[in-house]
Amino acid sequence: MTVNRIDECFARLRASGRKALIPFITAGDPALDATVPVMHALVAAGADVIELGVPFSDPMADGPTIQRSSERALARGAGRRYVLDSVARFRARDALTPVVLMGYLNPVEIRGAARFAAEAMEAGVDGVLLVDLPPEEAGEIRAAFSAAGLALILLASPTSSQARLDGLCDAAQGYLYYVSFAGVTGASERLDSAAAGERLRLLRSRSKAPVVAGFGIKDAASAAAMAVDADGVVVGSALVAAMAMADSVEAAARSAGAFLAPLRQALDA
Repeated sequence: MTVNRIDECFARLRASGRKALIPFITAGDPALDATVPVMHALVAAGADVIELGVPFSDPMADGPTIQRSSERALARGAGRRYVLDSVARFRARDALTPVVLMGYLNPVEIRGAARFAAEAMEAGVDGVLLVDLPPEEAGEIRAAFSAAGLALILLASPTSSQARLDGLCDAAQGYLYYVSFAGVTGASERLDSAAAGERLRLLRSRSKAPVVAGFGIKDAASAAAMAVDADGVVVGSALVAAMAMADSVEAAARSAGAFLAPLRQALDA
């Protein structure tokens, strides 16, 4: 697989001794015309990679905050074409920041992996994370994505067996996403950075790709704590919640930037 924006981004971060800050937002929430301005605001506030959630009717791995954001986006008409068009519009001004689509397997299967990958690449997508795709069954989709130059981002969790972790580390592309606790997405009091640290150190010693931590990160303190043993952190539910009440595109972008900036400062401190 050729080097893409994700690989280049992490190479720059390594060279400068910095950790990746990866915000997640749901495409189409809090408004259809807010997605691209919010993406630009996140980059301005220090995002290194953007995870763009593809709204789905049965987001079983997500907690209530992201479930509701997905429902709102679908009600507005935020389908696959809208998501890819949003990435293409973002690319008109930003050719550097990696964009990873985060979603579920069904839309890929309906479209066909090769066609989905080609359309995603044409729009400017760099990677796709499919939360309900078991790594043992990912061979065909990984091959189709790799042929198009698209990274298949894999998930590891505290309950993954050593054999599965070994396979994930060998197959990792772009970055390996470590789910810091068993359960659904959401800003949580369950986050235990010390317990996660041991597993993160093990994964980083084995993985072919950088390892980032997500689930439960909600503020600057939790981001900084998790980043100690990871190559970066993902923040989603708390950011989605921070934008949920925005009554205009400008307010959504301001809320996104104001939420993310302290996390960037904490990671760089």
